[in-house]
Amino acid sequence: MARTGNSRRTFIAGAAATAGALGASGALAAPAAAQAGAQAGALAASAAPANGRRVAVLGGGVAGLTAAHELAERGYAVTVYERRALGGKARSMDVPGSARGGRRPLPAEHGFRFIPGIYHNLPDTMRRIPFPGNANGVWDNLVAPREMMFARAAGREDLRAPIPWPDHSPAELTPDELRRALTGILQSLVRLPPHETAYFVDRALVFLTSCDERRNEVWEHTPWWDFVRAEQMSGEYQRILAVGITRNIVATKAEEASTRTVGTLGEAFVFNALGRGADGPPDRILNLPTNEAWIDPWEAHLRTLGVEFRIGWTVREVQYGSGRVSGVVVEDPAGARATVTADHYVSALPVEHARRTWSAALRAADPMLGRCDKLETDWMTGIQFYLTERAPLVYGHLNCIDSPWSLTAIQQAEHWPARDFPADYGDGVAVDCLSVDISEWDKPGILYGKTAKQCTREEVAREVWAQLKASLNDTGKTLLSDGALHSWFLDPGVDGLGTPNPTNQDQLLIHPTGTFHNRPTAGTRIPNFFLSGDYVAVDIDLATMEGANASARAAVNSLLDREGSQAPRCTVQPMYRAPEVESAKRHDLWRYRLGLRNVFDLG
Repeated sequence: MARTGNSRRTFIAGAAATAGALGASGALAAPAAAQAGAQAGALAASAAPANGRRVAVLGGGVAGLTAAHELAERGYAVTVYERRALGGKARSMDVPGSARGGRRPLPAEHGFRFIPGIYHNLPDTMRRIPFPGNANGVWDNLVAPREMMFARAAGREDLRAPIPWPDHSPAELTPDELRRALTGILQSLVRLPPHETAYFVDRALVFLTSCDERRNEVWEHTPWWDFVRAEQMSGEYQRILAVGITRNIVATKAEEASTRTVGTLGEAFVFNALGRGADGPPDRILNLPTNEAWIDPWEAHLRTLGVEFRIGWTVREVQYGSGRVSGVVVEDPAGARATVTADHYVSALPVEHARRTWSAALRAADPMLGRCDKLETDWMTGIQFYLTERAPLVYGHLNCIDSPWSLTAIQQAEHWPARDFPADYGDGVAVDCLSVDISEWDKPGILYGKTAKQCTREEVAREVWAQLKASLNDTGKTLLSDGALHSWFLDPGVDGLGTPNPTNQDQLLIHPTGTFHNRPTAGTRIPNFFLSGDYVAVDIDLATMEGANASARAAVNSLLDREGSQAPRCTVQPMYRAPEVESAKRHDLWRYRLGLRNVFDLG
């Protein structure tokens, strides 16, 4: 198999070089204490702000950049401390050593971006980030795939379906593609008994009309697998309606996923497809690599607002004293430690990193922080395959629902009309990027009989490629050819594969039952300390970029409230609630308080 070489050491070296270049240009100024190698120097968070208040934002992912954006617009001096690269898990990155002939390096990413129409807060921010030639800023860089596909294995035809939206032109299908699509649908209809379909519809109606109390107190503690009675149903029902839905919506296991989370997001996507409460089509992606389309313009805009960035700086400890955060210990790119001081602190790190920085004294000051230890994360990591010829797959996302490693994927080049992929990227030979997300790292694969964590990086790549071919080349037509494989790139955040202790720097918050009750609020009991990130409790009960954005807005609002500021509060738009269902929910509240089932619950 062709390979693009990469290692964690190479990646970190590149990040350090970038930080060094920024320092040389004056964009990253190390404090005198750090330059001298002091271990506990004092570091001002920023120059004097217009309103006299400084904020240190800890983390430069979507949550941190959103908080910086909202604060800077309200006159605060903001400094963002990011250990690796702006954008966090949302960023794209370069494949080291892949550029030739004046082209850009091949584009890679932690995982492909997905910005559905159920999002409202994130799109609002995107509209406020200028982009040359775009009337609506970065938001105009969103494009909508017209279709999606459930790819089956073992000779089963794939389920290919259009994504409904008023201004979508129908996906163009050849007669053979149309025949195969209809065959796949009919195969599933035959194998999915009518009574199981009817039962699933009934369960969906039960959730739709359940009151908030029943959702929070009953369905939050009920696994989706149990809610839809998957154990008693056919394999087709389990793969499509139990496993397939949870993988697509919440990227977690049906046997563990909270019904509240799966149902709430499923409900939102249905209304989105109907054009209700939607910012746009159900499926949207960016028309360029993420950094080109979004993160780099965002950084540039924030710098015009006065935001300062410390890239390559690692947060080590949030210190507590005299009833408030007294400072934050950070480590600069050279390894020297200093203490950052500011008026306020917004922790925007992923939960698995954030909670390691919370001192015992800080945790004692707000027990809510301790509950975050109960939040669970898992591996969901991307790998990109670069192809020398376009694969005739689907114009949109595909879900290999029979793959042991729960693969989902999308071809990138056809969605980037402003780029000629071979002319702009790599060595001119690769013409496309097939970006794949691996959601299951603990089940054996089909090549080596090992889990993804037990495989080496090379074995992971071969195994994923084999599983893709098993789902796409199994009905007599070769869609993926070994001869078309140019190279591959696996997220550098994954390290130690094939050893007893593999690690992943970029894990994903998952939503087993009970998670909702352990998610913290943006405001804490510590008067100058606030939380933002996709683990913070907001209306969208899912680890998403929308959740990260909404939580940052909530954190800024809490900060403004603490100060008694007269600045306008950030808009935090809740998820859509269909008005015609509210009366049924009120009726269900009455039944719930009487100890009765939902009126549609047939058991």
